[in-house]
Amino acid sequence: MDFIQELTWRGMIHDIMPGTDEMLKQGMATAYVGIDPTADSLHIGHLVGIMMLRHLQRCGHKPIALIGGATGMIGDPSMKSQERNLLSEEELHHNQECIKKQLAKFLDFDSDAPNAAELVNNYTWMKDMSFLDFIRDVGKHITVNYMMAKDSVKKRLSGEARDGMSFTEFTYQLVQGFDFYTLYVTRNCRLQMGGSDQWGNITTGTELIRRKAGGEAFALTCPLITKADGGKFGKTESGNVWLDPARTSPYKFYQFWLNVSDADAEKYIKIFTFLTREEIEELTQQQRENPGLRPLQKALAREITCMVHSPEAYESAVAAAQMLFGAGTAEQLAGMDEETFLSVFEGVPHYEVPASLAEDGLPVIDLLSVHTAISPSKGESRRTIEGGGLYINKERIADIAAVVRKDDLIRGKYLLIQKGKKNYSVITFKNQ
Repeated sequence: MDFIQELTWRGMIHDIMPGTDEMLKQGMATAYVGIDPTADSLHIGHLVGIMMLRHLQRCGHKPIALIGGATGMIGDPSMKSQERNLLSEEELHHNQECIKKQLAKFLDFDSDAPNAAELVNNYTWMKDMSFLDFIRDVGKHITVNYMMAKDSVKKRLSGEARDGMSFTEFTYQLVQGFDFYTLYVTRNCRLQMGGSDQWGNITTGTELIRRKAGGEAFALTCPLITKADGGKFGKTESGNVWLDPARTSPYKFYQFWLNVSDADAEKYIKIFTFLTREEIEELTQQQRENPGLRPLQKALAREITCMVHSPEAYESAVAAAQMLFGAGTAEQLAGMDEETFLSVFEGVPHYEVPASLAEDGLPVIDLLSVHTAISPSKGESRRTIEGGGLYINKERIADIAAVVRKDDLIRGKYLLIQKGKKNYSVITFKNQ
């Protein structure tokens, strides 16, 4: 495959330095993307850069993922109005180890192939460099005029930010530029990629390589991902959509992609999957003919959930989603982990009752009408049971004298109550 052609039809190129395509066609090239280790998990905002690296490797080139252990201690001013909190060395090390495990799902680090991916940490070459060394060996090659011309600097100095810009942040582009220079010298890395907000920092690196090493290096950026309605991509009411299942459950992750708009699905499926152009065109045609079936969203959610988590996590998420529409079984419900269960039924009415009530057997009618407000009266509860409209944990209750015991509770503490087809409630039996 041709790397630039592949990114172009997928809508993944915003800016590209002249000569980049020609350089890539000369043979195996090495390129890198920097990842800021400010959390112990990547989120879906990082996925575009990671996908670029994976496409690069699929096209026969060598990807480098650079963990910003040093730059993470400073903070990038690009597209930010305030200086962020700095992390300790211990926090950064923990975050880097977690990120490394996630990257291994996308990139081949372990094969003997010449283009096996590498993971590097810029703290390795920055930790022993003194301030005097830095300003002598790096700072003298880039003028203040050049640095001031960058958009990220001009915006912070023009009054758009309340607190201006610290010297620490002002030097960020030099530190990132030195990363590119170091990888150029030590690994013959001639291309840096990133989001369009990184163009200024990346080109500082190409300029440093030109002035300090007399070499030629290149830059390529992808568009910042947006939503069709103008909202911020990757943000939900509860915050970022993370790749770590402990932060964002596979079910919620799957639901995020399943619920994107038609316009976003048509864009995202090119960026976040490896489906071919023909497969995507076929799905797009199906979507236009019958948008109610949502084939684009379903394919997008399937591909990316399998890739980030696993096919098993995807199947579990689909089964969990079916619960809300009456298709799930008692066996599927019993096998659901607690986090997924709570995620699926997050928006339904929740009630809490003392766990002791289930010890001697609690009459279902009392549970619905006395201890919760699921039914307005005992008479209403009886009529619901007699009409075959009451289910507990996906099992129909046919006996008006039925009782609930501890053994009936999901994960030892939950009951799922269903009245009719879609009226759900969750009861938590809580130890006092």
